[in-house]
Amino acid sequence: MNYTFHQLKVFMAVVEKKSITKASIELNMTQPAVSIQLKNLQDQFDIPLTEVIGRQLYVTEFGHELYHIAEKILQEVAAINYKTQSFKGMLSGRLKISVASTGKYVMPYYLKDFLKVNQGIDLLMDVTNKTKVVESLANNEVDFALVSVLPEKLDIEQEILLPNKLVLTASKNYEFDKNGLLNKAVFDELPLIYREEGSGTRTVMQEYFQQAHIVPKVRFELTSSEAVKQAVMAGLGFSIQSILSLKNELKEGEIQIIRVEGLPLIENWRLIWLKQKKLSIVAREFLKYIQLHKDNIFSENFAWTAHF
Repeated sequence: MNYTFHQLKVFMAVVEKKSITKASIELNMTQPAVSIQLKNLQDQFDIPLTEVIGRQLYVTEFGHELYHIAEKILQEVAAINYKTQSFKGMLSGRLKISVASTGKYVMPYYLKDFLKVNQGIDLLMDVTNKTKVVESLANNEVDFALVSVLPEKLDIEQEILLPNKLVLTASKNYEFDKNGLLNKAVFDELPLIYREEGSGTRTVMQEYFQQAHIVPKVRFELTSSEAVKQAVMAGLGFSIQSILSLKNELKEGEIQIIRVEGLPLIENWRLIWLKQKKLSIVAREFLKYIQLHKDNIFSENFAWTAHF
């Protein structure tokens, strides 16, 4: 047997993504390079690890067994590296964070300097919708989650980072009275673009409409904040979006904000963790860093949001 750690890592990515194409993106490799590494690993075994039926890749039972073994092997190798670094006096280990999709415009700024100082830390950050973020936290798969809507059934601790201001957006070509405040009745006519079920932004939008006794005209749903933003810019409809995701588009005049009664909606971005979880040394140090520096991070990177 001459398989390598790199081959195991590539194989794990293929299993997790169920796709060579998606694994290549995850690993920043070309598709042929991933295929070669997968073949080289497969050549070590007489039993198939994967199979392709139609155009879909499936992992065999043996492949799943190897995945779990490989996971343990790579965790032990990582532990050796972390232990070596700790003996050198370096903070080392793995930090796992699950981030609600619009939080991708937030979390990097709270990680940047911490990771710069502590280069022995490996970051695993999953960006997904609110439902999956809460699931990963509930299953104790991550150290922290970044959300704007608190989960109802989990016993958690939280650290508020910054306001999440949600505004009604339109393409640059939409004409309206920019000096006035529109009545909520405007939603009777505007075709709205919604995020998918499970999105925190969608939850807040629906609560707003319910409280205002509005039945909005939903034109269609999209599965990412970027897709919604592009659709609004293209003039396909209107949407309530986080101001944090719009910095460049507002600066370039590609999107405009419509002032409406009851808007903006303001939630908070919160770093949350399970109350009973025993945080690792890395997680505890990150939390201390956040508590000490969060105000400065906001002032340096997000103070511009106060102007809208």
